[in-house]
Amino acid sequence: MDALTLLLTRQSAPRLIDPGPSDDQLKNILDAAARVPDHGGLTPWEFIIATGDGLEKLGNVFAEASALNGAEEDVINKTKNMPLRAPMVITVVAKVKQHPKVPAFEQQLAAGCAAMAMQQAVFAQGLGGIWRTGALAFDKNVHQLLDLEQTDQIVGFLYIGTPALKATTKPVKEGMGFARYL
Repeated sequence: MDALTLLLTRQSAPRLIDPGPSDDQLKNILDAAARVPDHGGLTPWEFIIATGDGLEKLGNVFAEASALNGAEEDVINKTKNMPLRAPMVITVVAKVKQHPKVPAFEQQLAAGCAAMAMQQAVFAQGLGGIWRTGALAFDKNVHQLLDLEQTDQIVGFLYIGTPALKATTKPVKEGMGFARYL
């Protein structure tokens, strides 16, 4: 698949099964992330990979954070099982660094670009994925349990695997509908 076709036909795959990415595919996914625009060459990101037992560990982080927030038992159990919806989950973290010319927002955007590049690399290799955020991405208990710094921000959880179903094609959105000339 050529790059333009990939960009114009990409869509999320919410139901994912084994197999997840091979070691070579994962290397490509991470290498694509490391190539995104990065003002100042700060590499303001970290990728926390959960697969196998790591998925249960991530689920335990979600459950413990939910419990610390006073959630009901059914919500705690639901959050505990969330990472088990895919063979691999990569938590994409913006690692903001003090810099006189590169504000925090720009660094968070770079980490978001890394997540998008990873998702594109997933699809380019015939896999499926979905980029999820939600309240857990902003939960300070999740951040603490993942040993993140105070200035870090989770920009998303990238769920990766083999699509369980062929997704229905999304309607085409014409980009010019969101543009204007000066």
